[in-house]
Amino acid sequence: MSSLLLPIVIILFASFFQGSFGLGMKYIEPLAWEAWWLVYALIAMILFPLAWSLVVIPDLSGTIQATPREALYLAALFGFLWGIGGIMFGVSVSYVGVSITYGIVMGLAASMGSIIPLMQMEDAGSNPALPYIITGVVLLLLGVVISAIAGVRRDKLQSSPATAQLNGGEKNNFRKGLLIAVASGILSALLNVGFANATPVAAAAEAQGALPRNASLAAWVVVLFGAFVMNALYTLFLLFKNNSWHTYQSDGAGKAYRWAIVTGLFWFAALGVYGQGAALMGKLGPVIGWPILLGFALIISNVWGYRAGEWKGAERPFRLMLVAVAVLITACIVLGAANNITG
Repeated sequence: MSSLLLPIVIILFASFFQGSFGLGMKYIEPLAWEAWWLVYALIAMILFPLAWSLVVIPDLSGTIQATPREALYLAALFGFLWGIGGIMFGVSVSYVGVSITYGIVMGLAASMGSIIPLMQMEDAGSNPALPYIITGVVLLLLGVVISAIAGVRRDKLQSSPATAQLNGGEKNNFRKGLLIAVASGILSALLNVGFANATPVAAAAEAQGALPRNASLAAWVVVLFGAFVMNALYTLFLLFKNNSWHTYQSDGAGKAYRWAIVTGLFWFAALGVYGQGAALMGKLGPVIGWPILLGFALIISNVWGYRAGEWKGAERPFRLMLVAVAVLITACIVLGAANNITG
């Protein structure tokens, strides 16, 4: 059990960053969204991962060169596809609202991001931890669904009829939004799938003398390069389309820059710390650690929401959210126990 405690604690620490980084997105103005997002993506997906990796990996350049080309391309491709999922998230919100979109995306990203790496293992079907993993993932999905329902009920209580209609949209738009949210959730899971498939990069880093827990950072450098390409292409397209370059020189832009940097640091801190915890878990790390990361991040994000007054006047939905929290914690306990099951 002691060998399990440290990686679980590390991933819980990562969950704090994952559940908190979105707070910085409240401070985008006076920058245009695409101007702010490009700064954030540059920090989160390129500069911070590179800086951290260069500090703890003896020869990052040699690590990349020693990794088979096909492994690099595949890992970067998964990152690129994840970037598409992030864009779809924003589109879905405009059709069906934040609560439904967040619930669908979080549930699919957590479950698919765990199951796909598991199915890629040679001994997946005979692994004695499989029943625990499946049970934990099912519980996690249940917790996310309950959380989404609580969010929808809260929004109905706090919104005017006109706003509720705007969030719901017409029936056809609602169906379209659901389909986009499902696609976003599946693509969002590919961030962890890319990390799991970037193990040759981590192995090359270890061969260069990096500690096993730090070697995962080299994997993130490759995966997030692909993610940045997608994000940069989209934001540059919007900057030219909307002619919003001038917002970089807006009065008071300094505060937006600072929050973009802090948000980027928090976002990759979540992934970097998660990677270290997953590495300490062994080969099941990406399978078990990922849903724990997202499950507790959902709890933390709701704690911040409660402190900000987002649940004011919605006592019954909040009690339902507490049920979701209990289910999510149970799911994470089951998943944690799975890592102690040996074949």
